[in-house]
Amino acid sequence: MSFSDPSFATRRAFLSTAIGASALAAQVAANFPGTAYPNYPRCLPDYLRGLAAAAREKRNAALARIVSPQTARDRQAWVRRTLLELIGGLPEKTGLNPRVVGSFDRQGYRLERIVYESRPKFHVTANLYVPTVGQPPFPGVLFQLGHAGNGKASHTYQRACQGLARLGFLVLAFDPLGQGERIYYPDSSGIRTRLPEGADEEHTLPGKQMLLAGTTCTQFQLWDAIRSLDYLAAHPLVDPAKVASTGQSGGATLTMLLSAVDDRLKACAVFSGNTENVAARNFLPPGSTDDAEQNLVGGGPLGFDRWDLLYPFAPKPMLISISDKDSFGTYSPNYVSDGWEEYQKLARIYRVMGAPQLLSWTDTPLPHGLAYDSRLKMYNWFLRHLKGTDHTVTIEPTTLPEQDSALWVSTSGNTVRSFGSETPSSLTRKTVAALLAPVKREPLERLLGLDPRLVPAQAKVLQKVPSQDGLTIEALDIRSLPDVHIPAWIFHPKREAADSCTLLMLHPRGRNAAWNEDDLCQQLALGGLTVCAADVRGIGDLSPEFSSGAPGYTRPHQLEEDYAWSSLVLGRPLVGQRVTDILAIVSGLRSSGKKIAVAAYGKMTVPAIFAAALDPAIDRLYLAGGLSSYRNIVDTEQPRHTFANFIPNILAHTDLPGVIAELAPRRVVIAGAVDSNDATHSLAHMRGIMGAATTRGHVDVRDKAEWSVDALTRFCS
Repeated sequence: MSFSDPSFATRRAFLSTAIGASALAAQVAANFPGTAYPNYPRCLPDYLRGLAAAAREKRNAALARIVSPQTARDRQAWVRRTLLELIGGLPEKTGLNPRVVGSFDRQGYRLERIVYESRPKFHVTANLYVPTVGQPPFPGVLFQLGHAGNGKASHTYQRACQGLARLGFLVLAFDPLGQGERIYYPDSSGIRTRLPEGADEEHTLPGKQMLLAGTTCTQFQLWDAIRSLDYLAAHPLVDPAKVASTGQSGGATLTMLLSAVDDRLKACAVFSGNTENVAARNFLPPGSTDDAEQNLVGGGPLGFDRWDLLYPFAPKPMLISISDKDSFGTYSPNYVSDGWEEYQKLARIYRVMGAPQLLSWTDTPLPHGLAYDSRLKMYNWFLRHLKGTDHTVTIEPTTLPEQDSALWVSTSGNTVRSFGSETPSSLTRKTVAALLAPVKREPLERLLGLDPRLVPAQAKVLQKVPSQDGLTIEALDIRSLPDVHIPAWIFHPKREAADSCTLLMLHPRGRNAAWNEDDLCQQLALGGLTVCAADVRGIGDLSPEFSSGAPGYTRPHQLEEDYAWSSLVLGRPLVGQRVTDILAIVSGLRSSGKKIAVAAYGKMTVPAIFAAALDPAIDRLYLAGGLSSYRNIVDTEQPRHTFANFIPNILAHTDLPGVIAELAPRRVVIAGAVDSNDATHSLAHMRGIMGAATTRGHVDVRDKAEWSVDALTRFCS
């Protein structure tokens, strides 16, 4: 391009205009006479962007070092080892105790209804499609299902299984956890879930409980797949050297997980799975968060992401198929672009290992689903790589889906009702009950994933204005981290009460919840207290801005839970971020020389407890309407406590009552503590939960969650 090129002139004019606009904006900001607030809604998203960029850079650097078959194998071993560490390992194999409870014949195949136990008394319901044409042993295909509420009875998945069987493959399709006959939160029908988010929530609700105990929904789902492959590969009609896995959507993601850890697979085909890294190039906070088994908690700091799941399978035959519409219809806007970029990196590994022809990418313009065109690609992939034929199927064998009940293994359509099956939650409770008190607890800083870059207090008064009866209000900005600003109000009384403390108030609705003249903060200041009301990340004015993308994706992913998942994946739990912010606020208030009391309400009590445990400058703690214990979350069938306060494996180390006990001799008031469904505990029950903490004399347990001038004034006196 020459300098006389019109396009160059156009670009030069554009750049000049952009530079001029930037200079003008800077000049306007410099001359602005009002309060120049930072862009608070960007603090949490920008912080996560930084974590994602670091995770992506670390992963790319590791992939760039793969230059030989040996370095590729080293990476494969690292991926497998790291995955197992992230998901909590795998349990020991126990007896499957399989039973065939019935069967029927159709043209070209026989369907057997089977139940087995992936863990003791944890029942898996499955259908086995056995070809009745051709000679055994047959190639075996483990068919993993997407998030259809009726599981293996979904018509699309039935068609795929029937088609494979009629082409000479023996197929095992099993109900995933929380689907089909394995619904664990049934409505009055007994066969449909009562959870509003359907199968996603059937996975995620128990998956969140598992995290507290050091296990994961990923482990549960992967283990079901491994044990199902045990059954398939050992079947007398199957050639164990020719077994494969395939699936669509969530079933494709489970195929990715299985391919990472099980060498028995000869080939696999991934159809519209979650082939998008959380730490994608154009990271759009909170990133590609999904249901529990697809969020690899702690992977970010290690440089581990979803595409790593596919590396251990190289150089065996792998088909990756996506729906191009998923980038705005199902997954995040990065789904296609990130997937295609990551595919090129994986293709390089296949070239390094000498088998570029065994990796293939295909797509469909159709919506999220295993439609006719995709099923044809599935058939042909397995015909080529399991049967060794180049014969191409262009017309699907005749398929006719059955009624759901015809495929039921249980008489009631539910394993809990018919077989007395364990549930994910009951197994998690047993895991927690078996935990032993740790000889040495991990430091709280490590459990909370605190960012070591906590800066010295940098509190800046943006403006100071008068209020009623001689009060003054300061608009304060506090630096928590180099790129995180914390907004706060400080209400100064006309005359401070003798020996008064500074009261830091933390409320779920943020610093603006009670700032006005007739509200709590100013009324407390009129009584002689210095009061600071502050936000922390994700709360109040620090609520995150919306990312770009299709509204059908961005709106439901703007929830606090999604930001909590993203924070966990990227190695900095949201509760830990909030603890960091509280510590910064306390550090900023310390310059007054007065004692600092913290009063927290509702979900803000949990980060307040941890902040007090880490900073002795917090002289006393008032907890109103707060969670009684993490153990209660596990013991509750359908807990509602915010996921923002969850800490992986916390129950192997400590619980909230234990942390409060360690605050002695500092005074702690527990007012109206609640369970994980926000029901208030009785005084006697709460004292029992607190146990040793009440015997140390520093804890005052009250029955009502008072949040009033009188209660907080008495607390500070």
